[in-house]
Amino acid sequence: MIQLTKAEEEIMQIIWEKEKCLVSDIIASLENPETPHSTISSVVRILEKKGFVNHKAYGRTYEYFPVISKEAYAQKGFKSWFASYFDSSPAQLASFFVNEKALKPKEIDELLQQLEQLKKK
Repeated sequence: MIQLTKAEEEIMQIIWEKEKCLVSDIIASLENPETPHSTISSVVRILEKKGFVNHKAYGRTYEYFPVISKEAYAQKGFKSWFASYFDSSPAQLASFFVNEKALKPKEIDELLQQLEQLKKK
């Protein structure tokens, strides 16, 4: 799956949240609503070319909707990140969190329980 730029991802987040929207709806939801309509429209057309959104035309007005779910995009993104940084190794990922001391005792207990359940299967 194609990675999105920061601007594309920001716009996709809005489209996923709204499920259907016009470019004007996207602009109203942006952190910087002064972004020109033409800029947002161009990014949305790029998203459409990449296969992330499609549209329904109402005269000259287009209503955009997601084709790829947020969950599917997140899953593909995580798998790519996981492969890049941890060689797709759950043990390396767990080791990273242990070495960074990023886990709270309660989280460690929960992980241990899950690992024990996995071991029993």
